[in-house]
Amino acid sequence: MWRFHKPVQGLGAQSLQPVSMSGGIALIQGASRGIGLQFCKYLVSSKHRTTVIATCRDPQAATDLQALKAQHPDVLSIRRLDVTSQSDLQETAQGIEQQFGSLDLLINCAAMLHPSGKGETSLREVSAEGLSQALATNTIGPLLMAKYFSPLLLNGRGAFGAQSSDRSKQHNAVLVNMSAKVGSISDNALGGWYSYRMSKSALNMATKCLSIELGRGKKRVVCVSLHPGTVDTELSRPYHKNVPKEKLFSPERSVSYLMDIIDNLNMERTGKFYAWNGSELPW
Repeated sequence: MWRFHKPVQGLGAQSLQPVSMSGGIALIQGASRGIGLQFCKYLVSSKHRTTVIATCRDPQAATDLQALKAQHPDVLSIRRLDVTSQSDLQETAQGIEQQFGSLDLLINCAAMLHPSGKGETSLREVSAEGLSQALATNTIGPLLMAKYFSPLLLNGRGAFGAQSSDRSKQHNAVLVNMSAKVGSISDNALGGWYSYRMSKSALNMATKCLSIELGRGKKRVVCVSLHPGTVDTELSRPYHKNVPKEKLFSPERSVSYLMDIIDNLNMERTGKFYAWNGSELPW
């Protein structure tokens, strides 16, 4: 069975490619709330018929995620994972390999603005602790996720994205790093938010490097950074008063846009930075 997505801005008419409906296995890292939780809701209830592995630091405290699992026990599993712990990453990857053997989609969602919950507005507020914690969660964690889970992605069945009819251009899986427009160096006109901006810029570089390494050989992974827009989550909530209502997205709306992009990805689009509407953002 096949379906065609309406192209989103920036991807063009060539994005109308057949997408397999054979299901797949998706891992959502940072799934306890916000965008990560909404990706889980979308995938377990959509026509994708996806098996979803949700990870978070404290599953017992993730009441919304636990409620979702109770509704979909056959397709959703939850695992404890702290992306700042390399031993956690290694053990979780081994366990998922033993149980599932492969992955078709990995979305890194966990992020922090700053340990204080507020982005720095000047150099006076910059600290080594703030920088270190933001980089550990927003950059190093997703990169180590790629390190330990890329073997599973390379064994994927290509259940996500728009497969080319040319076998030499087909992919096995999709890796998505949730980035942010403020991580664009070219787009930065306001300054501030040192920790968050730097961590997302570094994440974008990691995505680009991953796209090159995982794009070689007969087995390939599409790797992209995505900007979800300004979403009504705890991370952005302190700044909502400055956001026009029409530009403040619910998690449901944002994830719907992002899944349209994911379903249109192929090897020609790997290594790029896309906004929620499909337009390509400058590095």
